[in-house]
Amino acid sequence: MRVIQQTSFKRRWPVIAGAVAASALALAGVVVVRGGWLPINRAADADPAHYWVSLRANPINQTNMRVGPGRDYRINWVYLRPGLPLKALREMQGWVLVEDPDGARGWMLMQFISRKARTAIVRGDVTEIRENSDGSGRLMWRAQAGLIVRLPGECTTDWCKIDIDGRQGYAPVSALWGAGVP
Repeated sequence: MRVIQQTSFKRRWPVIAGAVAASALALAGVVVVRGGWLPINRAADADPAHYWVSLRANPINQTNMRVGPGRDYRINWVYLRPGLPLKALREMQGWVLVEDPDGARGWMLMQFISRKARTAIVRGDVTEIRENSDGSGRLMWRAQAGLIVRLPGECTTDWCKIDIDGRQGYAPVSALWGAGVP
């Protein structure tokens, strides 16, 4: 049985401690001013419901995650793998606050993500991909943690139909990050 694997999906830029602390406070919704804390007013177009998205392919095959919603904010991560699933937490003026499979949060331009091309990433150990939607049937292959799979349809509460380069089978929802309820 063949194990399918992929390589890393992001590259870390140098981090300045003060900027990280300031951006963490901004994400928490407060600003430090002389003499105390001041809450940030939330944007009117903020989306309270979380949903799954994936990175779109682009001409340079890299997507920047910034510490704030604008091009003037520092780049915190650079993503190198199109199709990476992300959890969208909030929208604001063409920017989306996202969380990656490792838990890193930051802002990306909406044009670099897609809600339609659903993907998931295999987590944990090697996951068995089965023939039937209830987990029965023969073992089709095994997928290694970190593999990005396409989700061609909706998932049930326990199983998702997945597609890896045209090969289809079923994987447990619990083994996929980017499937099920965000």
